[in-house]
Amino acid sequence: MSNKEKSNSLACASNSLSLHAHFQFPDIQQSEPLWKRAPARDNSGKPYSDFMMFIPGLKNFDAARLNDIVNKMGAVLKHFENDIIMADLNLKINVLWVTIQPHIGLSSEIASLIHQAVPEAKLVSQHSVTES
Repeated sequence: MSNKEKSNSLACASNSLSLHAHFQFPDIQQSEPLWKRAPARDNSGKPYSDFMMFIPGLKNFDAARLNDIVNKMGAVLKHFENDIIMADLNLKINVLWVTIQPHIGLSSEIASLIHQAVPEAKLVSQHSVTES
């Protein structure tokens, strides 16, 4: 996937937040289900890694708190923007999904930094592929 094809985005299904290019504060928009949008492989067929974090109560936070959380997560994601293929924040189910390049330890590192910035965010699933 080329840089033009890759949209570093933080999007949210149903009520969708999208962070484009430089992970600025998102716009809320409707979006396709994640399984239709999340890329699993690059153009050469190499699989991506991904992870999911749960943020309890996120959908019930007031606008200021939600803005603060999204900005903190965006700052972490921006630091890794060359490795992130897609990030999706689903307000309906309080979940952050991140698809990344398959580098050993990268998903754990990003998830740990997000958790440090937003202690409510808990890593609940990760799928890592080893580099070949």
